[in-house]
Amino acid sequence: MVKPKVGRMFLATCVGSFFILIVYFQNISRSASEQISGRNSFSVKSGRSPLQTLQESDQLEQSAVQATLQGRRELLEETCRTHKRRVLSPEDLRHLIVDDKHKLLYCYVPKVACTNWKRVLMVLTGDGHYREPLAIPANEAHVAGNLRSLSEYSTSEINQRLRTYLKFVFVREPFERLVSAYRNKFTRSYNTAFHKRYGTKIIRRHRADPQAEALEKGNNVSFEEFVYYLVDPQTQREEPFNEHWERVHSLCHPCLIHYDVVGKYETLVQDSRYILKLAGAEGEVKFPATSKSTRTTGDMAAKFFDNISPFFQKKLFNLYRMDFLLFNYSVPAYLKLR
Repeated sequence: MVKPKVGRMFLATCVGSFFILIVYFQNISRSASEQISGRNSFSVKSGRSPLQTLQESDQLEQSAVQATLQGRRELLEETCRTHKRRVLSPEDLRHLIVDDKHKLLYCYVPKVACTNWKRVLMVLTGDGHYREPLAIPANEAHVAGNLRSLSEYSTSEINQRLRTYLKFVFVREPFERLVSAYRNKFTRSYNTAFHKRYGTKIIRRHRADPQAEALEKGNNVSFEEFVYYLVDPQTQREEPFNEHWERVHSLCHPCLIHYDVVGKYETLVQDSRYILKLAGAEGEVKFPATSKSTRTTGDMAAKFFDNISPFFQKKLFNLYRMDFLLFNYSVPAYLKLR
C-alpha cells in the first residue's frame, strides 16, 4: 500500500514569556489496519476525522477534483523547498479559524470568499444557533469572538490541532484580489473608516497639490495612487499591510503550515463542496452561491492597470511575486514587465 506522502510534526519551545512553534517535515506511516484499497471514490466514515478521510482518499482512484487539489498541494510543497524557514509565533496564527467539532482549520483571506466561509463555520460551530449562512449579516461574520482563532489556544492545543485537523485555505489570482480590495475599500461611499485611515494618508503622500477636502475625507483615491502607496518602501516600514491587500503567504504562511487543501476562488463551488464532504458536513450546510454581477474579473483588472506605467507594474508584481509562484498563477498578459 502507498503511504501518505508527507506528514507534519510540530515542536513547541518557550523563550521567556513567549512561545514559538518550530515546524519540520517527517514521513509518517500508518498501521496496516488504517490502509484501505480499491475504490473509486471516498466516503466519510464514522469516527474518521477530515484529515484521515483525505489521507485515505489520496490512496484511491481519484476524481478530477481530488487530482487537481493534490497537484496544487504538491506544487506548493515543491515551491516551498527553496523558501527560508523560520519559526511561527502566535501572531502568525490569527487568521486560522478553528472548528473543533469538525476538526477543521481555515485560514481566511479577505477578498477570497472569506465572509461566506466564516458564515459557514458559524453554522457548523454554532450549536444550532445559526442555520442558514446567508441569513447571517456580513458584518456579524467578521465580529471578533464569533469564531475562535488558533492563536487563542495554548501551545500544546495549537500543536495538536496543527497535527491532526484538516487545514485549508482559499486563494485567488493576486491582482484580481488586489483590484477587488481597491474597489471595495476605496470606491464605496460607505467605507469611510478606510477612507480616513488609509485614503487621507495615500493622498497626502502621493498626490501632487491635493485639495483640502481630499486631505480631510480621503474618499477619492485613484488606483494609481493606491499602487504608489503599496510599492513605497515607507509604507511597510511604518506598519504591516492591511489584511485586505496583504499577500496570502504573509497571512497564512503556507511554507510553514502544511495546508491539506488549497482551494481557489476560480473553482470556489467545487472546492468548497469537497471540503464540506471531507468534514462530513455536507448535510449540515451548503456553501452559498455567489453573485457574479459585481465580481472583479481579469478583464476588469486589466483596465485598472492601463494607467500604471511598466516601471510600477514591475515593482507591484515583484511585491506579489511569491503569491503568483506558490499558487501557480500566470503572469497577467496585460502587464508590461519588459
